[in-house]
Amino acid sequence: MADSTFWIAALTGGTAVLASWVTSRGNTRAARIQADTAARAQQSERRRESRRTAYLDLIEHAHQAAEVYWEVSAAHRTADAERRAAALEELVERELDAYGKLRRRVRVVELEGPPAAATAANALQRATGPFHRALRDMRSDASADPETVSRFEASYRPFWAALTDFIDAARDAL
Repeated sequence: MADSTFWIAALTGGTAVLASWVTSRGNTRAARIQADTAARAQQSERRRESRRTAYLDLIEHAHQAAEVYWEVSAAHRTADAERRAAALEELVERELDAYGKLRRRVRVVELEGPPAAATAANALQRATGPFHRALRDMRSDASADPETVSRFEASYRPFWAALTDFIDAARDAL
């Protein structure tokens, strides 16, 4: 009887050690999976925040560029040709500065991705071209050719459409 007690104790002890080892491996694996999942979730959240910041920055600078365009439209309505020419000279510089800032924000969006948002950001950047060309022509022709002014005014709708498309792409990306 003492002999079977020893074997029962040894079997029980061996089972306990084996169960402890299996539980330890399972707990280690579960902890590793949990840590990997938390790291992926944190990385995903950082990417989302980085994209969101880039998208909001681009939208803000698009609105700042639009403010310059509105000022150009207002300056053009000035009856005094000399004041109009002076205002357009100053606004051309501001428009170039606004475009440079917008272009840098587009590059950040291209870097952050995804491709649909980058494509929409590039389309927004290209939508500023008609404004620039019309403004250049308005500045060189102080008499304010009505066709040039019409081209400038007609540039608003495609610009706002491109901005709306970008916002939709950004929303989808987030």
